[in-house]
Amino acid sequence: MALRIGDIAPNFQVDTTAGNINFHDWIGGSWCFFFSHPADFTPVCTTEMGRTAQLAGEFTKRNTKPLGLSTDGVQEHLEWIKDVDDTQNTVLEFPIVADADRKIAKLYDMIHDNESSNAAVRSVFIIDPDKKIRLTMTYPMSVGRNFDEILRVIDALQTGDKNGIATPADWQLGDDVIIPPSVSNEDAEKKFPQGFRQIRPYLRYTSVAS
Repeated sequence: MALRIGDIAPNFQVDTTAGNINFHDWIGGSWCFFFSHPADFTPVCTTEMGRTAQLAGEFTKRNTKPLGLSTDGVQEHLEWIKDVDDTQNTVLEFPIVADADRKIAKLYDMIHDNESSNAAVRSVFIIDPDKKIRLTMTYPMSVGRNFDEILRVIDALQTGDKNGIATPADWQLGDDVIIPPSVSNEDAEKKFPQGFRQIRPYLRYTSVAS
């Protein structure tokens, strides 16, 4: 059965490039960007691993830990990291899960038989500090992920949690947000003393601190 938004992310104990981890313990009080790759020493994967490493400071600002997965072993990962660092002009420090037996890939439904029967597609799971899955995205093997979007959705989720709001299409950090229909105008006036704009009874915009 596929994992869904709101589910508790399945826990696992596994070897990684940073040692053996218990997934839930490793997340701790942070958010997690858990993402899979088809294989080591492949071109699209190399650029994605490099981009994640380059954005280390952005993930840290968001209290978010990246965790990669590829269906290869630790030794292959460690050799591959040298290529990632060299070709992408970075230093990769986040852990990469060793999943040569594909147990975790299968646990998280990362193996899509119409793409490959033995390699993971490009799955994304955003997991919050309560270990709940908050967002999922799946890319085919041939398409690299949009990391601006990954950071944007983390911002949207965290802003929503903090302020009890929703975010409109194409929202970026600092833009106006939407007051949920479940909040009455009377409650909105108390909750958002900065005021709000009502376009329709169900469509109200306000601002929140970044």
